[in-house]
Amino acid sequence: SETTKLLKRSYELVWIGKRCYRKNALKDNPNFNPEDEEFYDADQRSDMTYCDESCDQDLDIEVTNRGFCLRVPVASAYNKYIIGKKGETKRRLEAETKTQIAVPKPGDKEEVIVISGQDKKGIVSAKTRIDVLVDSARQRQPFTHFLSIPVTSDDIITGFENFKDDVLRLCDGDEGVDESIFQNPSKLHLTLGTLALLSRAEVDKASELLASCRDELISPTLRGEPLTVHITGLEYMNDDPGAVDVLYAKVKDGPAATRLQTLADGLVDRFSRAGLLQQSDFARVKLHVTVMNTLFRRDPSPDAGSPQAGVGHRRAREAFDARPVLKNFKAYEFGSLTIRSIHLSQRYSTGPDQYYQCVTSADLPSS
Repeated sequence: SETTKLLKRSYELVWIGKRCYRKNALKDNPNFNPEDEEFYDADQRSDMTYCDESCDQDLDIEVTNRGFCLRVPVASAYNKYIIGKKGETKRRLEAETKTQIAVPKPGDKEEVIVISGQDKKGIVSAKTRIDVLVDSARQRQPFTHFLSIPVTSDDIITGFENFKDDVLRLCDGDEGVDESIFQNPSKLHLTLGTLALLSRAEVDKASELLASCRDELISPTLRGEPLTVHITGLEYMNDDPGAVDVLYAKVKDGPAATRLQTLADGLVDRFSRAGLLQQSDFARVKLHVTVMNTLFRRDPSPDAGSPQAGVGHRRAREAFDARPVLKNFKAYEFGSLTIRSIHLSQRYSTGPDQYYQCVTSADLPSS
């Protein structure tokens, strides 16, 4: 029931930097907007004077002739959530933490919020609450980047193209099945997690974190051994095989899949703790390679495939009947994949190799 779901989510933990917070289930709602609402309940505010933090979290707090000052990089897209409706959120933060918060004006190139005050504890508290506001807002942003594993080996691409030809030969004309809903073979991938990175500083932070994971996570997990998995079998995302939006290929169970799962979960944990990765409904990363997706469906108009066509020429999402596909291809063997790198990929982009544009990558052992 919805009540059960709400109670479960009331215990969900969120990591921001090195600190852990429990989500407020009453505010964990897609209709909640910190711009418009009272961010803190009245009974909460009585307990939330600035003394809720007792250390400076290794922050670079400057000493000024008026007290202390902290510069916090924040993408400008989040400023409205910190200001709130008619400035209410910002004024409340300032009053409760006994600080002054300077938010850049629209158009300012420097994306830095300045917190000043006469007590370090107040500055740390204000910074923490700004982090919480930003994290809450981040979960509602369309993702801009994602952690991905390219599944574009020659073996897999050949297997996928044979699968596509066979499906269209046997099932074309079945309800909702047509060529347009198949993935581009050059962009087959495993998605580990999605990120909303709205400034150059956030992209740099994510890049640096992925680089650190190479030595701190990838190498200890794989111990110099290559990671080769098998992509085998089909599954669908929803409960009704007669009305499917996403059909995906699976990673075959085995020791290699277990190592990949450990690696994927570790990466997501680190990016979540850094406040960069959007939260998933899955307790573990769901390892899957999307092969058919109704979001790919396009109008048959002549310019539907051009960049100028944009989303205006997309049809409304129309599910397809996956039962004939599953009947004929449920155990389909797509091939083997030796994973060579993990990418920070940019959404809605194409790189020189026809895969998504790679911001940075972390290499895996190759032999």
